[in-house]
Amino acid sequence: MTIVLASADSPAGQAARDYAVAEAKRRDADLVVFPVDGSSPDPAQFDYDRVSVQTPDERSKDAVGDLIDMTSRDDVEVVVVGVRRRSPVGKMFLGSSAQQIILEAAAPVITVKPTQGEG
Repeated sequence: MTIVLASADSPAGQAARDYAVAEAKRRDADLVVFPVDGSSPDPAQFDYDRVSVQTPDERSKDAVGDLIDMTSRDDVEVVVVGVRRRSPVGKMFLGSSAQQIILEAAAPVITVKPTQGEG
């Protein structure tokens, strides 16, 4: 089975990375890192040997849409995404990549917040 990490270079993204690695180890699953912010994660930075990086299609203008398409694969067990704290009004009026993943992914989504003081 596979866990997909919606990777981003932010405090929320780092919290999601740590959680995804722990969850992959717990489930004995592969971890696919999918950068949604244009970053280039290095698999060596993860403390896990079953990590691969999948990037959005170069022709695509929507990395989040590519990730959502990937969640319909049969081997994807869960998606892990970092979220930041936002006010209720901010949640209503401002869209986000995390919100789109939560609403549209074909697999279950685990959201992770950074610890107090990080984000």
